[in-house]
Amino acid sequence: MRREQDFLDRLRARVVALETAAGEAVSAALRQDVISAQSRLERDVMVAEQSGLLAAFASGEEGLCFGRLVFQDGGDHHIGRIGIRADDDERTPLVVDWRADMARPFYLATGHTPMGLRRRRHITTHRNQVTALHDEILDLEDTERSGYEGSDADAVLLSALDAARTGRMHDIVQTIQADQDRIIRAPHQGVMVVEGGPGTGKTAVALHRAAYLLYAQRELLARRAVLIVGPNAAFLSYIGQVLPSLGETGVLLATPAELYPGVVATGRDTPLAAAVKGGAAMADALAAHLRDLQRLPEQAALVIEHEDGVLLLDRQIAAAARERARAAQLPHNLARPHFAFSVIDQLTAQLVERIGADPYGGPNLLGPDDQAQLGKAVATSPAVHAAIEELWPLLTPEQLVADFLADPTHLPHHEAEAIRRPDPSASVPPQEPDWTPADVALLDEAAELLGDDDSARRAAEEARRQQAIAYAQGVLDLSYGSRTLEFEDKDEEDSEVLAAHDLIDAERLADRQEELDHRSAAERAAADRTWAFGHIIVDEAQELSPMLWRLLMRRCPTRSMTLVGDPAQTSEPGGCGSWDAALTPHVGDRWQRVVLDVNYRTPAEIMDVAARIPQATDPAYTPPRSVRSTGVPPRAEHVADTAALPAAVARVVAEEQRALTGTERRLAVIATPEHHATLLAELPMASAATGSLEVTPDLTQPVVLLTPGQAKGLEFDAVVVVEPDGFGANELYVALTRATQRLAVVHADTLPHALAPALTEPTRTRAAI
Repeated sequence: MRREQDFLDRLRARVVALETAAGEAVSAALRQDVISAQSRLERDVMVAEQSGLLAAFASGEEGLCFGRLVFQDGGDHHIGRIGIRADDDERTPLVVDWRADMARPFYLATGHTPMGLRRRRHITTHRNQVTALHDEILDLEDTERSGYEGSDADAVLLSALDAARTGRMHDIVQTIQADQDRIIRAPHQGVMVVEGGPGTGKTAVALHRAAYLLYAQRELLARRAVLIVGPNAAFLSYIGQVLPSLGETGVLLATPAELYPGVVATGRDTPLAAAVKGGAAMADALAAHLRDLQRLPEQAALVIEHEDGVLLLDRQIAAAARERARAAQLPHNLARPHFAFSVIDQLTAQLVERIGADPYGGPNLLGPDDQAQLGKAVATSPAVHAAIEELWPLLTPEQLVADFLADPTHLPHHEAEAIRRPDPSASVPPQEPDWTPADVALLDEAAELLGDDDSARRAAEEARRQQAIAYAQGVLDLSYGSRTLEFEDKDEEDSEVLAAHDLIDAERLADRQEELDHRSAAERAAADRTWAFGHIIVDEAQELSPMLWRLLMRRCPTRSMTLVGDPAQTSEPGGCGSWDAALTPHVGDRWQRVVLDVNYRTPAEIMDVAARIPQATDPAYTPPRSVRSTGVPPRAEHVADTAALPAAVARVVAEEQRALTGTERRLAVIATPEHHATLLAELPMASAATGSLEVTPDLTQPVVLLTPGQAKGLEFDAVVVVEPDGFGANELYVALTRATQRLAVVHADTLPHALAPALTEPTRTRAAI
């Protein structure tokens, strides 16, 4: 114990030295003057690297070293969250990064396959103090003893599972199991589906896989970034510290509602509307609606007033122009110039024929220059542009989706009515649409259909660049004039002083003053809808609709993805549920599925009850096997009527808190939204913001009030489920499997049929308190 503490002290001293050096390097770099774009880029890269190193040291402080491997050949090394080297000529590793190949025996070695190990030591620390050791002897001929040997190889794992929840997910680098390690280190090419029931560690495996890929493919993924998609903001808050604690910050975390830059989707859909919007048919319906907006004149022709006479844009001209634009096979906005040029050409020909026609039947009297002038007049005519806009409008994705939802054509009547909403532009004054999470995929689809016409932006950028070059030329001219005045009385041959105009031209001087983008890849990706991520991880992937899958596949053209979920827990309207249904349209059969079947979170007593929910509809369903038992079965409390429910919940919460051993335990009350207001009145320890459906719950509070949807992916020491009969079957399965220690159910209504036999009812009904 003393030797490990001495090593930890030396390691901490080395980290302090590295932190000091990195901090000084950042400060020095920010103070230095830069004279070129290259030097500025080099400075920014160095600052980013050193700042990332500082963040890794700060976040990984609690796990600098958690293991030691002693090999049969006498060698040994320590394992930690990040790799740290000594300050010597050989750069000797003090701690090996858990992701390095050298660390694999820590997770995979067994007595049957020791992988060259003599012993494996688990080191538990707290605030830079070694608090416990646990040695596993892997070489049966090893007779040396440390006094910390344990016959139970799972003691460290079980200790971690029994630890109090903190409201934030912890990494599992100390307790990664062999089946998890194989998934974490799997080759990153292609789509991998990690399926597992509640508590099997799917999310932890996915996050550690992200950390491993960022380590193994750093050059690629640092440039392209990794996207992690979680089901809700509470979940992202819960997992937010895992990757920083592993030394990785180059990751973008987002919910499906946040995947369209610039749009905050806070509106709500009915379950039917969400299912319709998420259906695969929406892509065709939206495309057909856009084609409807590529119109022909409703009358025989559009009459366009022009200074040289009336122009007639008839259906034949418009149809030919539309055919030409569609034949270009470009998105709508990018095809618009083809439509416009065709219309302008035909109207110009119409004008040329009228003005230059020879009354005696000869050739047209207008020469090429005259005809060009007429063409220019037609092309710049506001009336002509208005006619083009009417027949082939320039649209934004927001305009297209809002127009479609105001008149959802190309859908069956009942589906159209489910998603129909008033056109916000028709109100006075016009209002911003109240976008819902299901609208995000529609907006992204609309953006693909329309295309990004960036010609105006590029023209503006070029204009600014030419202005900068002109300004730089003025500076150089001033420099040259000043040099002439300074040296006019001196012998030119004696003057060897070089000025700016001798070293650089105006264009390069302007380039040196250009501001570079200092944002990280993740920050730039968050603002760019067309960004191509190096890898995407999706948690609760079974919940995504076909339209959301289309969005994600566009975000990752290489199809390098890790998908985590459990079809038995599908609860979102429109969720695919089936991996075949979700993936076949995009990758065919080029995906692999691995299954985790060991439940590390939920005790056997709770899992036996919760498993009855999916088994009620699928008797063949096999729940994941729990690795531990607490001896505490779930309990149910029945109250006389709904009015007595909030007080009963408050009492049960207090009882469950007293029953939890240890300090800093976390309890969740999971109820449908209609119960939240009355429950909050009886739960003073839960703040109003905690129960709000619009605010991210504070999971660090001792008691948190959640909806079933907010509870997805989370875990607590104890859970109180309120009125389970109001939950959907999959929602109830999720709610019942969030607890690591204790579960209680409080109800006034009848228990769901599947639960009633499994929960022991009290002998008498509780009266109102």
